[in-house]
Amino acid sequence: MTRNHEQTVPGAHPGADHTHHEDHDHHEMAGLNGMALSATLHCLTGCAIGEIAGLMIGTAIGLSTGWTIALAVSLAFLFGYTLSTFPLVKAGLSVGAALAVVFAADTLSIAVMEVVDNLVMASIPGAMEAGLVNWVFWVSMMIALTAAFFAAYPVNRYLLSRGKGHALTHAYHGGTGEVTGGRRFIPSLSTATLVAVIVAFMVGGLVVSIADELGAEEPDQNGHALVARL
Repeated sequence: MTRNHEQTVPGAHPGADHTHHEDHDHHEMAGLNGMALSATLHCLTGCAIGEIAGLMIGTAIGLSTGWTIALAVSLAFLFGYTLSTFPLVKAGLSVGAALAVVFAADTLSIAVMEVVDNLVMASIPGAMEAGLVNWVFWVSMMIALTAAFFAAYPVNRYLLSRGKGHALTHAYHGGTGEVTGGRRFIPSLSTATLVAVIVAFMVGGLVVSIADELGAEEPDQNGHALVARL
């Protein structure tokens, strides 16, 4: 009676291949998570710029809540697409070709962000009616954008795992060809830079709002509280 024995390579440790595959899977998982994080933050910055700009304009010209939301959503898509189009055009694609790639890559992510962001803003009492120099607006916006990030991250991760979403744009990033002509003037803004600018702007808005409220509550020389300006 014979027994089948597994052939082993001299000096090899049992389970070495299994460990190698596990390490490879872990590296792929970490890479996928990192790409999904970067893609989500990149979309979020464009959405944040559009949202804040839309709400500022809507508030300044006295639009209703519905029209203000419509303007904010439109600008969020505009800025989101624009930020993703810049590096593709700089890499050599025509504007039309770049937009076609961006529409396919970013639309679902931006749409998810906008739905969640505006639902959260609308659900927070006083958030949509608060003036720009009001801490309620800035805190609500921070909460809404955070919720939008966590909603869009799994969407981006799923799309990337299927070779879709931002995976469509990665082939054009970091081109080795020389950038010539007008493409030289297209800014190269990293995701970290964009996020830092948005965070600084929102924190600045919050600080100004708190300072304005504290200043409005300071008593005048007669001991009476000053009337809030907004």
